[in-house]
Amino acid sequence: QYRYSVGRQSPIYSTVAGAGFSTFELRLVNAGNTDEANLNIGKQNVAGNNSVVNQLWIQSLLTIKEANLVLTNLDLAPDAGVRVGLKSYATIFKSLALGTLASYFEQAAITIGEDQPFVDRTQALQEAVRLLQELEADLSSTAISVDFTRKALNTVDARNTLYALLARYQTILGNSDAALAAANQVSLTVRSFFRYDATNPNPIFNTSNNVLQPRNALLGLPAALAPDANDKRLDFYLVDKRAANVLFKGFFATADAAIPVYLPGEISLIKAEAYARKNQLTEAVTELNNVLTKKPAGDAWGVGADLPAYSGEVAQATVLAEIYRQRSIELFMSGLRLEDSRRFGRPGPNAGGEERSRNYYPYPFTERDNNPNTPPDPAI
Repeated sequence: QYRYSVGRQSPIYSTVAGAGFSTFELRLVNAGNTDEANLNIGKQNVAGNNSVVNQLWIQSLLTIKEANLVLTNLDLAPDAGVRVGLKSYATIFKSLALGTLASYFEQAAITIGEDQPFVDRTQALQEAVRLLQELEADLSSTAISVDFTRKALNTVDARNTLYALLARYQTILGNSDAALAAANQVSLTVRSFFRYDATNPNPIFNTSNNVLQPRNALLGLPAALAPDANDKRLDFYLVDKRAANVLFKGFFATADAAIPVYLPGEISLIKAEAYARKNQLTEAVTELNNVLTKKPAGDAWGVGADLPAYSGEVAQATVLAEIYRQRSIELFMSGLRLEDSRRFGRPGPNAGGEERSRNYYPYPFTERDNNPNTPPDPAI
């Protein structure tokens, strides 16, 4: 958990900064931050020596390596409840790392060792799903022991997180029925989160004054998808939505602010998307309304739009566009918008009205210089 979530080198920082700059969620505060500045410009300015891209790759692979160390030594724990607790944490963080690599790179070397082969991002996601499904079977037969729960950090809820991640990755893979089945298993009242303190501060808060802030009060969205001015999520995420240079708060307001592993709103929007892609539009709108009409007090994290129900055209393309808009607002600065932008077919780099400046990132020079199997970089 430390490897994945703490520090400016962590995947938490790299995904928030990467997706944030690449999809125009964020503005650069200080151009002296060269690598973030190049992400902010995007396109060919993002090269294999970019430290944000490098750390996203390196720390994700190190997370996988450390998870493998736990998973291959589970038999050393004599108690079954402790073993399944250890397996839960290792599996969740390995899956998060695999999903991170798949969201930012067309291909990835997901096994550890010299000269490892690259696999398509789809295979990385399928491996994450396989691991989570294996864990699901284990948790169905064996409960995590009270002793493990007492000794572990215990802020990442194993059962709900595994289903949330299953729902997320099945959505990306286009498996709507599987995504819906997993999402239906997630409790919307349970919090699962990365914890921070003065010694290990929230990595986004820690860089807020000098590196990144929201691009604008529209959360970087084009005018056609702009948030409603009465949307209370703007008040949750922004210090003052009327300011010329808006500042963020939300999950990054203080050094010890917790960052959710997933939000209840993501789960409702996964269901909405699954129904919409199955052309079950009545059900999709019902789930969409669960997000639109939710009051802040009715959400486990206080994220609520408190808006009227959806009144737009009930056609598949229109409903999907609204789901994308609501994901962009509900999941602001979550590191998910780049993946969403591609999946929903939003205008890409160099297209008219582009909404992202990269499709995928180049492979780090550290990998290319040491692994002859590194493929050519994507064009953008």
